[in-house]
Amino acid sequence: MSAVRRTVTLLSTLLVSAVLVTTVGISPASADPGPPPNSMASMGDSITRGFNACGWYVDCPSRSFSTGDDASVNSHYLRIRAVNPAINGRNHNDGRSGAKSADMAGQAGTAVSQGVDYVTMLIGANDACTSSESSMTSVGTFRSNIDAALGRLKSGLPNARVFVISVPDIQRLWSVGRGSVAARSAWSLFGICQSMLANPTSNAQADVDRRNRVRQRVVDFNTQLAQACAAYGSNCAFDDNAVFNFPFALGQLSSWDYFHPNASGQQALANISYGAGFPW
Repeated sequence: MSAVRRTVTLLSTLLVSAVLVTTVGISPASADPGPPPNSMASMGDSITRGFNACGWYVDCPSRSFSTGDDASVNSHYLRIRAVNPAINGRNHNDGRSGAKSADMAGQAGTAVSQGVDYVTMLIGANDACTSSESSMTSVGTFRSNIDAALGRLKSGLPNARVFVISVPDIQRLWSVGRGSVAARSAWSLFGICQSMLANPTSNAQADVDRRNRVRQRVVDFNTQLAQACAAYGSNCAFDDNAVFNFPFALGQLSSWDYFHPNASGQQALANISYGAGFPW
């Protein structure tokens, strides 16, 4: 083959690759995930801790969508273990119920100390689900908190894969639960996510507008998560809003608080998030 033909062939190959990345959305992480990890950690809040998924107002980390070992959920950890037994027993749940984005740098430090190969992060629900709309975390502060956490992971675990998961659509929570007397009673009794869930049956314009603004804050958080992950580099993957777009049902929520995923909800979260992450 002549030098000219070799050059043309190389340029054509590079052009096709560029088109695939641009039009199909193949990212470096999804194109070359590397081998399955030998260890992992999860960062996040009560969802990551499996809160209310197995008992009354207690953490149930065994049913965590990320690092749990309950077969009914089939977490990221169990799916990875099925193809790489070396990860067995090296699953660390570093989440904390009630955590917000401000807590992620500390959790990142814990993951670094554990020397893991893979980290999941699901955070932001508590930054939007607050006692009132005015107490939600600002978008700028949220981004700063996420950057600090990712920066700590990148410096401490430069070779680890990081999977950033979108914040669920908390307006859907209101939508699927507003018709349930039990759900409305739990939201009121326990003061759950009043920024979104206050006056759940009201159709007053002020309440409609409030709910829309809270949902927009979640959308903005997810935009920042995507941008922060992109800035991190090829070792970070974002779920492209797969979790945010998932149409969860009332039956996938805990019947104790109608807010946290039950075992079925954790299983659905595992399915959706794992399918949108690294293809090990």
